[in-house]
Amino acid sequence: MTTFKINGRQVQIDRDDQTPLLWVIRDDVGLKGTKFGCGIGMCGACTVHVGGRPTRSCVTPLCSVDGADVTTIEGLDPTGQHPVQRAWLDGQVPQCGYCQSGQIMQAVVLLQDFPDPTDADIDAVMSGNLCRCMTYVRIREAIKTAAKLIAGKAT
Repeated sequence: MTTFKINGRQVQIDRDDQTPLLWVIRDDVGLKGTKFGCGIGMCGACTVHVGGRPTRSCVTPLCSVDGADVTTIEGLDPTGQHPVQRAWLDGQVPQCGYCQSGQIMQAVVLLQDFPDPTDADIDAVMSGNLCRCMTYVRIREAIKTAAKLIAGKAT
């Protein structure tokens, strides 16, 4: 039995310890915002926060989150109004939208680590999150907008 918090709610999961966290999130907990992309932790579509840090849930075994706090895209803000989510919508970032939950989860931590990120900061931190629709310019602009929203400088 593995016990952890997901989006602030305590859960107990009775699955093989090596089950990928992604499948626990989607199949056992029933949260569908976290996506399966590549299955080897290289595309970032499955990014969630474990202990406040971005984590590729497709390669994270269930046993490694015992006692941890896990946050998914659904847990950022119950109404979808986290500054990064707002900036994403305002900037019309998604095209197909498949990678966006992972992009957003990575961007949230980027802005915690770099509150006023440069293009180089954004490129370095976001480079592991792939967008097959190539909306990278809009992603960069949304991150900059979110930084302003968080700093209280956006109108």
